[in-house]
Amino acid sequence: MKKRAIVVVIDSMGCGAMPDAAEYNDDLTCNTIANIAKKEGGLNVPNFEKWGLGNIIEINGVNKTSNNIASYAKLMLKSKGKDTTTGHWEMMGLILDTPFKTYSKFDDDLINEFIQQTDCKGILGNYPASGTKIIEDLNEQHQKTHFPIIYTSADSVFQVAVDIDLIPVETLYEWCKIARRILDEKKYGISRVIARPYRLIDGKPTRIGALRHDYSVQPPKDTLLNILEKNNKKVLGIGKIYDIFVGSGVSEKVLTKGNTDGLNKTLEAIKSSDADFIFTNLVDTDMLYGHRRDSLGYKKAIEEIDSFLEKFINAMSEQDMIIITADHGCDPTFKGTDHTREMVPYLMYSKKIKPQNEGLKDSLSYVSKVVADYLLK
Repeated sequence: MKKRAIVVVIDSMGCGAMPDAAEYNDDLTCNTIANIAKKEGGLNVPNFEKWGLGNIIEINGVNKTSNNIASYAKLMLKSKGKDTTTGHWEMMGLILDTPFKTYSKFDDDLINEFIQQTDCKGILGNYPASGTKIIEDLNEQHQKTHFPIIYTSADSVFQVAVDIDLIPVETLYEWCKIARRILDEKKYGISRVIARPYRLIDGKPTRIGALRHDYSVQPPKDTLLNILEKNNKKVLGIGKIYDIFVGSGVSEKVLTKGNTDGLNKTLEAIKSSDADFIFTNLVDTDMLYGHRRDSLGYKKAIEEIDSFLEKFINAMSEQDMIIITADHGCDPTFKGTDHTREMVPYLMYSKKIKPQNEGLKDSLSYVSKVVADYLLK
């Protein structure tokens, strides 16, 4: 039986502010998982506790243990930035010295070029906003004009929202591809164009997460995914992994409708996939709960993930290794609606490898080192 590595990214589950957090409009109080536990009366995560999560930092409801079954560490973010692309790229060995650019408003040249090339006739918005709020605020105008809603955030994103009962989702995707091309040609330095489809459900604008699509910038260098591919290893991306890497190095993709679907598809892959590397992103913690500052929803999402850990172990062979980690923070107890510049937890379980305290690592790229050492040596 061949070796397999599994990495599950709990999107935005940071575990403490980076020393340079103030440079990113955050402060040293940011600590996604600890602050959620503190606000919501503790976490009920018996499996994470067995793995050693409580040994990484103090978390209300999660005890320290000397009998941890997984290795544990805390990983610092070396790249400049605090977004999904930056975190995942670094995790796979690509460190960014220059952060992606952020905007408070897109200039007229860009917007006019977008309108001309898409023939959408006009746009609404063009300011930083929470996706759910701007859609609620501008939906009435959108219904009258059919103009797409354009917005950004403190992250490096160009987001396009439409009611897909007015404008087909295929048109939305085509408009986003045009935006990606314009941004790249004119060197705007934006990490992701995000298609944000929604529809009216009981009269309320509701985003359709399963139809979201990210159009990321191409990685400028090879990542571990490309190295694995060159060594005839098969990579399975679950969730938005394919989008984050623009398919580079991803042999097969499986889309998901949210965390529960992602967890089930990861479990199914562990049971039956012939991929050498299974790479999953669980997006709800960030998209539904972190950005919306819903600490209770975030707590429940972590507890749901915890309920799958024993299932993962039972499905794993003696030759499998699994890492649970994160890509940045999004502390729902902190001001605003944006990501927070944080370190992330690292937990690694294998039936064959003795658990260790790995300490503090200076980069998320430690994940790629562990995976590469396991699969290629």
